[in-house]
Formats: sequence, structure tokens, C-alpha cells
Amino acid sequence: MLAGKNIVVGISGGIAAYKACDLVSRLVQRGAQVHVIMTRNATEFVGPLTFQTLSARKVVVDLFEEVSEFDVQHVSVSDAADCFVLAPATANIIGKIANGIADDALSTTVMAAACPVLLAPAMNTRMWENPITQENLARLRERGYRIIPPETGWLACGYEGIGRLAPVTEIISFVETAASGRTLDLAGCKVIITAGPTRETIDTVRFLSNPSTGKMGYALARAAVARGAQVTLISGPASLDDPLGAQCVRVTSAQEMYEAVMAAVADADIVIGAAAVADFTPRQARAGKLNKSEVQVDRLELVHTPDILEALGRQDKPGRMLVGFAAETEDLLAKARQKLREKNLDLMVANDLAQPGAGFGADTNIVTLVRPNGEALPLGKMPKREVAERIFDEVVLQRQSAEVQAAK
Repeated sequence: MLAGKNIVVGISGGIAAYKACDLVSRLVQRGAQVHVIMTRNATEFVGPLTFQTLSARKVVVDLFEEVSEFDVQHVSVSDAADCFVLAPATANIIGKIANGIADDALSTTVMAAACPVLLAPAMNTRMWENPITQENLARLRERGYRIIPPETGWLACGYEGIGRLAPVTEIISFVETAASGRTLDLAGCKVIITAGPTRETIDTVRFLSNPSTGKMGYALARAAVARGAQVTLISGPASLDDPLGAQCVRVTSAQEMYEAVMAAVADADIVIGAAAVADFTPRQARAGKLNKSEVQVDRLELVHTPDILEALGRQDKPGRMLVGFAAETEDLLAKARQKLREKNLDLMVANDLAQPGAGFGADTNIVTLVRPNGEALPLGKMPKREVAERIFDEVVLQRQSAEVQAAK
């Protein structure tokens, strides 16, 4: 997603500056052309030579340093940028930008930027909670700056609380969305996403499940957050970190997932069922462990689990979009179109499990988007993060079309 993109990384003077080394390295590994600008204070934590080596480009620190040709740096760098990310963004640089102060190379270049600007704050908890800092952040949000929220955890100052720089992988997720030219087109939308497998209990140590890892659903959650949505991720058992900025609800069984969705869906604008929900569950779970002699292997009684999307499709909720996934091994489009009609959905993501690089566990996917009129939009093999963006591109397109029709 970042191959050939021009990314400007701004580094201000906080201890988290060392984490920017990993950020720059990973962006370069993803094919981005990375330009680093540092404040003078940032160089007290990490030397410019480190970033020059990682980016293979000259690092800008001094606004008035000599240049080999006439090319005003704070203009030329910002003109070429697809995305500008400040990581770490200290309270000081946040205050400067919010109040229009441009007195060094970094703040001046930000002022000249026409591309999306992302700020990843990192600071002491009390500095983060200071009303002035929050007022500055609110002002920046109103003006279209994108804030990557900090984590809660152990801080270098010895406190434990909010203010730790977001994980580099999460920062990159925001950069991918912004650098692709996608806007905050989901701002104000409440999105519910289901992800992962469910486990249906046989006894205390055995259950029925499937190979889903949750990667597709978690990628959707990250994409939605980066596009400004308020996201609730309802996940079955998955060994993945909670997406930054999403409210995560952990469940185990299909019934628990059904109940969690129904409890959260009242004011949802978009619901995406990416979870691999078990279709069947044992009629009765046994407390304790069954011994082999107690089990009749040909007599495990199963009952249907609730179909979450089908239940939502029966509700009369104008304006709410329902998106489903159909994972099949044969007759992909025919089955996807049938499920789309039967469940009264607005979009079906058809996933051919027979193709290499698609389906459970992979980092890539191969899907076809099926619209309500049956039209199929095949996507090539691509990372699940990009698949997530393409799905939301279609969701936004349908929502905009519906708004135009409603206005007529």
C-alpha cells in the first residue's frame, strides 16, 4: 500500500523519539520514500545520522542550512508528500501547530503541507490530560488533522497512565489510509465489526471451531478507525492485539457474539459480519471432561446457532448498511448472491477458499464484492488491510448514493 509513496516523518523532542527509528525502517521496508525532519530537541535523543542511514536521505534539522540548489526545503518536501506523520508529537509541537507558530524546520514544513497530517502524541500523563493540550488537539481535529491516540501503560517518567506513543504497527495503519488519499469519510459513523472464530463447547476441554484467525475483521476495524469511524469490534477467540481506537468486546460462542451484537447495534450505521461464526453447537455441553468410554462418536447432537446478519436483515432500520462475508469452496458467486438476497444485505464479500493466498490465516485475501443488484466486483490478491479499504470504499459509495437518492 505504501510502495512509491512519499512519507514525511516529523520527530520532536521526546524520549519516544527512539521508536521513530523503527517507524522509519518499516516504512522504507514497505517501499515508501521517507523524508525525516527533526526538531533540534529531538536530536538530543537520537542523532540525525541514524535516520539518514535508515531513510537513505538527508535529514532536515536546520531551517537555514545551505542547500545545493535553490529549492526551499519546507515547501519542496511538503509539496511532494502523500502523508505527513509526526511521531512522537510532543505537547510543545502540538501547541505550536494549533496556534500557527512556525519557528523551526518541522513546524514550518507542517504549515506548508497540503497532504494529510497525522499526529501521534507521546507525553507524560498529566501533560496529556492538561486542558490546554486537549484544547489544542480539539482545534487540530476541527481543522482536519488526524490524531493517532496514545496508549495507556508504563511511561519513561515513572508514571503508569495514558501518554505512551501508539505502537508503530498502528501508526503505519493510519499512514496507509492517509497516504492512499482516503479521507475521514466515516467520521460520525458508528461501525460494528465481528471477527474471528467462535468456539462451541462440547465439554470443559473440547469444543467445535474453525481456522479463522480474525485478521480480516481486525484489518477492517483498523481501516474504519483510520477513516474516522467510532468502531466496536466484537471478536471471538483471536491471538491479535486490540486495534487502537476501537472498543473491543471479547466473546467465545456464537450465542455470546449474537447477544453482544444485539446489545451494541441500536444506533449503528454500518454492521460488518466478518466473523466465522459456527453454524452448529452441541445441544448440551457437559460440565467436566468426558471420558472416551462415555462418548458415542456417532451421536453428537447439534443444533443451529443464531444467524446474526439474518436477524439484523429482518429489522426495519433504514439507513443502516449490512455487509456479510461468504467463504465458499465452490459455486462462489451463486452462493454469495443467494445469501445476499436471503439475509437482506447491502453488500456481500465473497471469499473463494480454494484459491492460494485467500481465506483463513493468510495475510492476503482474494475476494469479490457483490452488490444488491448482483453485480460482481472482483478484487485481485492483496493484503487484507487493502481489502478492508476497498470494502469501505464500496460502503461509502453506497451510502453517498443513498443520500443523493433520498435528497431527490
